[in-house]
Amino acid sequence: MRVALVHEWLTNIAGSERVLLALHELYPEAPVHTSVFVPEEFPQLEDADVRTSFLQKIPGARTRHQAFPLLRTVAFERFDLSAFDVVISSSHAEAKGVITPPETLHICYCYTPIRYYWSGYHHYLQNPRFGVLNPIVKAVMPYMTNYLRVWDRCAADRVDLFVAISDHVAKRIKKYYRRDADVIYPPVNTSWLDISSSVDEYFLLVGRLIPYKRADIVVEAFNRLGLPLKVAGTGSELDALRGMAGPNVEFLGRVPDAELRELYSRCRALVFPQEEDFGIVPLEAMAAGRPVIAYRAGGALETVVEGETGMFFDRQDAQSLMECVRDFDPGRFNPERARERALRFDVEVFKEQIKNYVADAWERFADYPATLTKVGRLMSMPTPDTKAEGEHGKTADEKRIV
Repeated sequence: MRVALVHEWLTNIAGSERVLLALHELYPEAPVHTSVFVPEEFPQLEDADVRTSFLQKIPGARTRHQAFPLLRTVAFERFDLSAFDVVISSSHAEAKGVITPPETLHICYCYTPIRYYWSGYHHYLQNPRFGVLNPIVKAVMPYMTNYLRVWDRCAADRVDLFVAISDHVAKRIKKYYRRDADVIYPPVNTSWLDISSSVDEYFLLVGRLIPYKRADIVVEAFNRLGLPLKVAGTGSELDALRGMAGPNVEFLGRVPDAELRELYSRCRALVFPQEEDFGIVPLEAMAAGRPVIAYRAGGALETVVEGETGMFFDRQDAQSLMECVRDFDPGRFNPERARERALRFDVEVFKEQIKNYVADAWERFADYPATLTKVGRLMSMPTPDTKAEGEHGKTADEKRIV
């Protein structure tokens, strides 16, 4: 089975890049196709066959890749993937738009339908900072995005099988692409985290300080509560948050892993105020044995078990968070149980699930070498053992991987 990997861009390591690295570990001989590549950021790919697009030679593309969505649509369509049996695209933007021949199986591991084309479009336009910093882009964006939405919808039709990072994302794939998706949760590295023998009094906020992460409501809530809060991370909101924070709020900036491990394992609880498609940070906190106070939305609903590994607040505002923190009792939560929950999402679990999924999909696909129209239903088409369940075949629970 000749495998190729496709990823949007490789300029810095974030959540999707960690998935790509796990895929590379699974398929070390598979070439990696991407729009732009910054080798010094990826020592893990030193011996990999990384194939870049024409964008690699365009000045500024490696440092400002977000400014080239139109050219990326062309870049990915120009990759020649005819030599491969299976193509796995790791995609939250244009990577799924690669064109594969009929005899090639294309599996898209999808982080989300592109937010600024679909569900997040109006949030970008309404953000006052977006208009101040990018007035020309804001004026052009409604017209450009209209074309890109059409392209993105056509690109989704080129995918044979969608795998979503969460049920939350699978619903969005169904909404915008009209496609079913299986669910395999992304990998979480739990090996560098452990449970501390003692816990301090502070609460912890971890992540990029950008508007949708809603650090503002956390700072406001803890100002009013007067409880100690440590904030680990940087971003465009840092100065504004510092300006509104009281003396009980400490900003640590970007911290090394060794320090972050201590922060996770010794906090009273992690506060997670945003809606994410999945969310790695709550699972890292649980891997360190600590409970999570999360906004009741998005991927947190699939990772945090209420009353067992954390609590939820229902409105994305400071008052709702304050009420939840007041009700929080750390003695109710077992650190070992929290870590046990996190281990279900470990990177080795992900790799085993992906390996089995791809092998099974390729075996089924090989049975229909000239019947591409059937491929999109391979994972849910009725079999002699499932027909009794109804004309739709497998149930939603059976299609889930975890």
